[in-house]
Amino acid sequence: MKTVLITGCSSGFGLEIARYFLERDWNVVATMRRPADGILPSSPRLRVIPLDVTDPDSIERALAAAGPIDVLVNNAGIGALGALEGTAMSTVRTLFETNALGPIALTQAVLPQFRLRQAGVIVNVTSSVTLLPLPLLSAYTASKAAVNAFTESLALEVAQFNVRCHLVLPGRSPETRFGENARPHMDGAIPDAYASFAKQVFDGRAQSTAVTHAADVAEAVWQAVTDPAAPMRIPAGADAVAIAGLR
Repeated sequence: MKTVLITGCSSGFGLEIARYFLERDWNVVATMRRPADGILPSSPRLRVIPLDVTDPDSIERALAAAGPIDVLVNNAGIGALGALEGTAMSTVRTLFETNALGPIALTQAVLPQFRLRQAGVIVNVTSSVTLLPLPLLSAYTASKAAVNAFTESLALEVAQFNVRCHLVLPGRSPETRFGENARPHMDGAIPDAYASFAKQVFDGRAQSTAVTHAADVAEAVWQAVTDPAAPMRIPAGADAVAIAGLR
């Protein structure tokens, strides 16, 4: 019976990915900053472990508690919305620390056991905005695009150890806390000079009907993990698939 460690399982994609693997009889290590926030089902194959991907000590403690794993799914992330001109550099740093440096640090910590075992899969959940950039998301897109780049380069390094790396690229989803997570970082992020433009952007997004559901992401992660022939980049959700087709 194999074991998957998933980050960011308190809600949204991470929660659904954990449920999906549990339903298929995997051992699941579900991690989140505050385990009390999780609403995962009770299961003897489930362990919930606290993990802050921006804290090296937290990463070390979480991996020690998890023990050997077969798959790492880097899903934890935060969003931020706004014009770059109005986005505080502290927000940009927070985005990169959580969305990019966190997955890199956790992957680095897991690689020795994968290399010694000569087996393992790493799946990094990023975003379809890296395929078709959208306005008011420049800092967020940059943090996700950094993960795309490191994943594709890493895949070339670790293939010799029978370790696979994949990217899952979801589209816009009403089932995540993106807006809730972004709100604390939006103070002053849309200066008056950008207000009219921002309204047009928000109105356009409100009219879009193609979205990504959490189940789409879970299915894409499952494909990446279980299918050795899975492509490096897997779009997840109707909108993400359409964007990938345009590219």
